[in-house]
Amino acid sequence: MARALIVVDVQNDFCEGGALAVTGGAAVAEQVTAFLSRAADAYDVVVATADWHEPLPHDNAGHFAVGAEPDYVATWPEHCVRDTAGAAYHPALRLPADAVHVRKGQGRQDYSGFEGVLTPGAGGTGAESGGTGAESAAEAGALADAAPAGLADALRARDVDGVDVVGLATDHCVTATALDALAAGFDVRVLTDLTAGVGVRTTIDALTRLAARGVTLTTSDAR
Repeated sequence: MARALIVVDVQNDFCEGGALAVTGGAAVAEQVTAFLSRAADAYDVVVATADWHEPLPHDNAGHFAVGAEPDYVATWPEHCVRDTAGAAYHPALRLPADAVHVRKGQGRQDYSGFEGVLTPGAGGTGAESGGTGAESAAEAGALADAAPAGLADALRARDVDGVDVVGLATDHCVTATALDALAAGFDVRVLTDLTAGVGVRTTIDALTRLAARGVTLTTSDAR
C-alpha cells in the first residue's frame, strides 16, 4: 500500500495572529514538522493544501461576508488572500522539497483539498527543507501532467491507495478533505493530534461524523 500525507491549510491566517485564527494552529505547524522529520519515510507522497482566495470586494462565491457580519458557518471574514502573507504557510511548517501543493478557493467556496488545483512549486514561504524548489516544482508538475483532473487522480497515478490527513481546521477543511478522500476510494486516517478545530462542539461533531462514515481516527504515534 502506497500512502500519502495530506497537510491541510497550515497557513498564517489560520494560526494565532491571523485573520481567521484557530487556537493551536501554530502548535500544529510545529508538530507536523516534527512528525515529518521522524516519519517522512512512511509516505510516498506529501501533499500540502492552501486556501487561495480572491481579495474583497470579490466574495468568492459567497465565501467572504460582504456587507454583513460573517456567520462563521457558511460566510467568513476575508482570509488567505492570494499572494499575501496570510495565505503563506506558517513559518514553522517545514515541508519536503518534493511536496505537492494544492491551491483551493480561487473564487470558489472550496473546503476540501480534492476540490483544489495542483500548483507546481506553490507555497511561497521558502518553508521546504531538503532538496531544491526546482525538484518540488518538477514533482508537482509531473503529477499535474499525469492527472489534470485533480488530486485524486494525481495520487492514483502514484499508486497511492491510502491517505493520512492532518492540519487545520478539524471541523472544516480537514473533515471535508477526509470525506472527499473516502468518497474517492482511499483508505483514510485522520491523525487527530496533528489537527486543531475552530470550536469544541463542532470538532466533536465532525470527528463523530468522520468515524461514522468509516474514517479511522488515530494519532501520529499509534498510526
